[in-house]
Amino acid sequence: MPEKLREPRKLVWLADSLDRLAGFPPMVRSKLGFALYQAQIGQKHESAKMLRGFAESVWQVRADGPSGTYLAEYVAQVGEAIYVLDAFQKKSTAGIATPKRELDLIEQRLQLARKLARK
Repeated sequence: MPEKLREPRKLVWLADSLDRLAGFPPMVRSKLGFALYQAQIGQKHESAKMLRGFAESVWQVRADGPSGTYLAEYVAQVGEAIYVLDAFQKKSTAGIATPKRELDLIEQRLQLARKLARK
């Protein structure tokens, strides 16, 4: 018996996250878009990993393109929507850690998501 798909949750793009993702190569946009859609219907994309150090569950999905690795972070545990917090191209070729400035940005946008979810 096929698994029943749930109604997709609303996708909320915070700040410039949609504009940043729109600037990615088409193949990367497609991969990250599918990963976000899976989050909307309650599934987990194969590239999804949880980022540590946040009060809520912040997830990161990745897609590799011809010009590098691209990442998108979202939170699915605030209210009824999926909040896309950030999207960026990974610049570092060494190390797997998310850059501190991106983590700070994610924390700021997570606070915004909490405020929006309460409204």
